[in-house]
Amino acid sequence: MESTPNPRPLGRAVASLAWIGAVALALAGVWIAGFGGTSETLLRIGSFTLAACVLLVSRIQLRLEQGKPWLIALDLMLLAALGVAMQRYAAIGEALEIGLYFFQPSDIATGVAGVVVLMELTRRAFGLPLVVVCLLAVAYALYGRYLPWIFEHGGYSLQQVMQVIWYSFDGVFGRPLSVVTTLILVFIVFGAILEAVGAGPVLLRFAFAATGRMRGGPAHAAIAASGVFGTMSGSVSGNVVGTGVMTIPMIVKRGFPARYAGGVEAAASSGGQFMPPIMGAVAFIMSDVTGIPYLTICLAALLPALFYYASLFVAVHLEAVSRDIRPIPRRELPVLTGHDWRMSLCFLLPLALMLAIMISGRSPAMAGFWAVISAIGLGFVLNPEVRRSPQVILEGLRQGGLAAAQILIAVAAIGIVIGVMNMTGLGLRFAGIIQDISGDSLFLSLVMMMLGSLVLGMGMPTVPAYLIVILVMGPAIQMMGVPVVIAHLFVVYFGVLSSITPPVAIAAFAAAPIAKANPVAIGVDACRIALIGFIIPFVLVYNPSLSLVTGFTWAGLAWVCLRLALTIWLFSTGFSGFASARLGAPERGLRFALGLGVLVPMIWVEAACTLLALALIWRDWQGRLRDSDDAPAPERADTIPAEAP
Repeated sequence: MESTPNPRPLGRAVASLAWIGAVALALAGVWIAGFGGTSETLLRIGSFTLAACVLLVSRIQLRLEQGKPWLIALDLMLLAALGVAMQRYAAIGEALEIGLYFFQPSDIATGVAGVVVLMELTRRAFGLPLVVVCLLAVAYALYGRYLPWIFEHGGYSLQQVMQVIWYSFDGVFGRPLSVVTTLILVFIVFGAILEAVGAGPVLLRFAFAATGRMRGGPAHAAIAASGVFGTMSGSVSGNVVGTGVMTIPMIVKRGFPARYAGGVEAAASSGGQFMPPIMGAVAFIMSDVTGIPYLTICLAALLPALFYYASLFVAVHLEAVSRDIRPIPRRELPVLTGHDWRMSLCFLLPLALMLAIMISGRSPAMAGFWAVISAIGLGFVLNPEVRRSPQVILEGLRQGGLAAAQILIAVAAIGIVIGVMNMTGLGLRFAGIIQDISGDSLFLSLVMMMLGSLVLGMGMPTVPAYLIVILVMGPAIQMMGVPVVIAHLFVVYFGVLSSITPPVAIAAFAAAPIAKANPVAIGVDACRIALIGFIIPFVLVYNPSLSLVTGFTWAGLAWVCLRLALTIWLFSTGFSGFASARLGAPERGLRFALGLGVLVPMIWVEAACTLLALALIWRDWQGRLRDSDDAPAPERADTIPAEAP
C-alpha cells in the first residue's frame, strides 16, 4: 500500500517563500527611503507585484497549515494570473511610456485578470466594503452614460477603462502607490522594528506607571499607549489589537463594562491616526498631495489632536468617578526599572533623530530610513534579548513587510477609484452640486462633507480612507474658501472616525473579540467617548487659530481654547454624570446645549454661553466642596473610645 507524501517539506518551503517575500518587501521599503529607486515604473510595478505575491503565498502557507490543500488551487490560479498580467505589463511598459503602443485584446484580458486578482486580495485583507466601492467605480465608468443628472458622462469602453486604471499611472499604479512605496513603507517598518526590539511593552509599562493612580487607571493607560502606538501604525484595527490585548482585560478588571473598555480602546486607537508627528503615515501623503511642508501639517494637527485626547481623559475620569472606580493600588502598579528607562531610548532617540533630520531640511523618507537604522542599533545595544536572539529583528521585518503588503494592496485598489474619478470628472461635479444645495451656508456644506466622509471612509485603513475622501470631498470644501490644510484635516478626522462609527466601525469589530462584547455596542460607546472628535473639525474651520499656521492670533487661540475646554467638560459631565450623583435629563440637556452654544460662531452667543458655562462649573465646584464638608470624618484607628460614666 502506497503511503501519501509528507506535506511538511512543502509546507516549510512555502513558509520560507512567504518569510523571504515579506522581509524583502520591508527591506525594499527601507532601501528606497534611504537610496531611492532607479526607475519609477519598476518601483511601482515591482512593489505591487511583491506585495501581491507575499499575500498570496502567505495564504497558501495558511491553507497547508490548516490541512486544506484543495483550496490552494484558487491561490495558484490567482498567482498565475498575476504573473501573466505583470509580465505583459513589463513587456509593453516602455512602449506605454512613450505613447507608441496600440492595445490588443490580449492586453485588455490580462489587465482584467490583474484587476480581478487585486479585488480578491482586497477582499481578503479588508472585506467587501472597499471591493464594492471599486466595482461600483468600474461599473460607473462603463455604464455611466445611462445614468441621469450629474452622474451622466460620455461613456467609456472596456479598453479605455483598462488603459486608465491598469495601463497608466492614473489608476492602480498611480501616484499614491508611489508615495506609499517611497515614503510610508519605511515608517510601517519602523513601527514593526520598535515592537520587535521590545520598545512596545516598555512604553505600555510607562503608560500604566504614569496614569495608574488616576481614577480611570488602565483606561487612561490605554489612551496614552494607543496615542503613541497609533501614530506609527497606520492601521486603527492593528493598533486596537496590538495594545488592546493588554489594556481591555485590565480595564474590565477595574470595574468598567466590557463594551466601554472596547470603546475606550477603539476611540484612543483612532486618535493616533491624527496625532503628530507621524499621524499614521497620512501626514506624509497629505504633504505630497497638497504641497504643504510636512512640519507645517504636523503643527496644524497638534492642538486639535491634544484636545481630542484631553476629551478622552476627561470622559474616562468622570465615568470612573460616576461608577466609583478607585485608582489602581500602588502595589499593583508596574515598577519602572533601569532597563525600562534604557529601553525607552529605543523609541525616544529615533523619534528625536527623525524630527531633527526633517527640521534640517532633509526628506521625511530619509528621516524614516535613519530612524529604522537607529532603532535596530539601539535594540542591539540596550536590549540583551535582542543580542541573544537577533532573529527578532528579522521577525520585525517580516511583520512590517506583511503590514506593508496590505497597505500597498489597499492603495492600489483606491487607485481604481481615483482613475475613474479623473476620467469622469465626478468629483468636481459633486462639489458643484454640494455648493448649489448648500448655497452660501458653510455649515451645511461641512455637514454634508462630514456625512460623505464617514460613509466613504468606512472599513478602510487610514491612508486609503484619506485618499478616497479627499478625492471626492476635497474640491467641495475648498470651493467654500476653507484653507487647504484645514480642509484636508477636516476630511482626515472624519475619514478616521468612520472606524468607530456604526454600522461598519472596523475598530469596534477589532476590539469585540478581546472585550467579548457586541461590536455595535462598542462602536456606540466609542462614539460617545470620542464625541468631541466629531466637533473639533468644525471648530478648526471656524477658528483657524487652532491650527497655529493660518489665521493665527494669540487672542483668537486663547478664546477658542477656552471655549473648547468648556465644551469638553460640559459634554463629558453630561454623559457621565458628575461626582457620585446622577444628573437628570433637563440638566444633561442644558449641558449639551451650552457645550454647543459656546462654539457657535456668533460673538454674543459665544459670550453668553461661555458665562453660563462658567457659572455652571462654579456651581458644580461649590457642590463638591459642600459634599466633602458634609461627609463624615473617618474614624482613626488609634482613637481610644471614652469610657461610659
